[in-house]
Amino acid sequence: MADGTCSALLLGHAAANLSAAAVDFICGSFGNITAQFDTVSAQITDATSAIDSTYLLFSAYLVFAMQLGFAMLCAGSVRAKNTMNIMLTNVLDAAAGGIFYYLFGFAFAFGTPSNGFIGRQFFGLKDVPSPAPGFDYSFFLYQWAFAIAAAGITSGSIAERTQFVAYLIYSSFLTGFVYPIVSHWFWSVDGWASASRPDNLLFRSGAIDFAGSGVVHMVGGVAGLWGALVEGPRIGRFDHAGRSVALRGHSASLVVLGTFLLWFGWYGFNPGSFLTILKSYGPPASINGQWSAVGRTAVTTTLAGCAAALTTLFSKRLLSGHWNVTDVCNGLLGGFAAITSGCSVVDPWAAIVCGVVAAAILIGCNELAEKFKYDDPLEAAQLHGGCGSWGLIFTGLFAKERYVNEVYPGRPGRPYGLFMGGGGSLLAAQVVQILVIAGWVSATMGPLFLLLRKLRLLRISAEDEMAGMDMTRHGGFAYAYHDEDSPSVGGFMLKSADVRVGHASSPGQTSLDQP
Repeated sequence: MADGTCSALLLGHAAANLSAAAVDFICGSFGNITAQFDTVSAQITDATSAIDSTYLLFSAYLVFAMQLGFAMLCAGSVRAKNTMNIMLTNVLDAAAGGIFYYLFGFAFAFGTPSNGFIGRQFFGLKDVPSPAPGFDYSFFLYQWAFAIAAAGITSGSIAERTQFVAYLIYSSFLTGFVYPIVSHWFWSVDGWASASRPDNLLFRSGAIDFAGSGVVHMVGGVAGLWGALVEGPRIGRFDHAGRSVALRGHSASLVVLGTFLLWFGWYGFNPGSFLTILKSYGPPASINGQWSAVGRTAVTTTLAGCAAALTTLFSKRLLSGHWNVTDVCNGLLGGFAAITSGCSVVDPWAAIVCGVVAAAILIGCNELAEKFKYDDPLEAAQLHGGCGSWGLIFTGLFAKERYVNEVYPGRPGRPYGLFMGGGGSLLAAQVVQILVIAGWVSATMGPLFLLLRKLRLLRISAEDEMAGMDMTRHGGFAYAYHDEDSPSVGGFMLKSADVRVGHASSPGQTSLDQP
């Protein structure tokens, strides 16, 4: 209240008998108190922003740690002679993806105001930080970590047979253009199918893909599907009669360690997608706030992965007669990929259902892949594409009304899960998302891989593939090993990356025995 207004009220009404000095004293004191309240309010606002920004940065660090998990998982899932190659591609996914997402991707994804199809602001982070709420450097870093995760998924599908230049081209295109367009559609407030859009055009709901079963996992999985289809299977993956031949990865230890790192990073991937934490859903001093929803999301994420791992364990035991740790790891990740869409809007019991079905879908997709002679060394298309699609359907079935209204407020009567009494509108939106993502990624990445093949930039030669890309393309092997399918007379064993392939000079003597 301005001093003039305060004086007018006091002198014009009941306090007309007060002296001018008393009026000045009262109004001056009131003004000081008001200024103090304004200062405290500003400090609280700053503290809230700092807490939310710290939470988002910490989540971004966790998601980036998943890149290490991807690298270890990929390395363990390929043969030892291709270890350096797959590790280098993971490094370049992050490095090249960082530059292209900075230049173009972030603007295409979240540049607002824009149209429903593509963003048009913030190229090269111009005008960031923005007056628009949430558009700060921490938000960019978090979204970049998501973009390179999509590229990392694709690299696993085309491992062990792809020219290095092809990795650079497709990774840059995916993170700079293909993925950002999808994230704009479903995550930007301007996106035509976004659940956050005030005047949503898609069944009055928009598609709920909270952390990216479709936006991240389906995009990476469908892109990997096209890459692997265009390239064809690895040499020796299917015999002359068309029967499947297992080309096992060289290190189950790396697979398990990578899986645990991915599990750990998923706590930034899913709960971190709230972007903020200091937000109340209920009356003051209640426990009903975003902090509680963050915890619930971590729980649903955990239970879906655990249920999928156990379902895979016993299912594969019945099918193959073995307790296979790598299959269990893939099943676990399939559960995580599936719950990523609805993790914030479903109950924990529903997350268990999600994980069980995700494991069954992954096993079924792998059976189909073998039947159609499709070769994906990391099961990336089956895991991320198949289980990601199921995750979107799952959300349309099990999203709870209360959670949907808390996470996506401001839209009374918003549709929710079909099995929870919310009708079929949300499920229809989820199906549209599946079809749109599959169509968009196929229309962009499919022709790119075909063009690379036509230009002879996609697949390495048969000789290089048999010898291993570490030796033929990267100057040496990752570490000492003996590989049975390597083209040498007596086999070979390398102790460092600078040792060249050599034939044994006598029976039983390897190149390490040479002086």
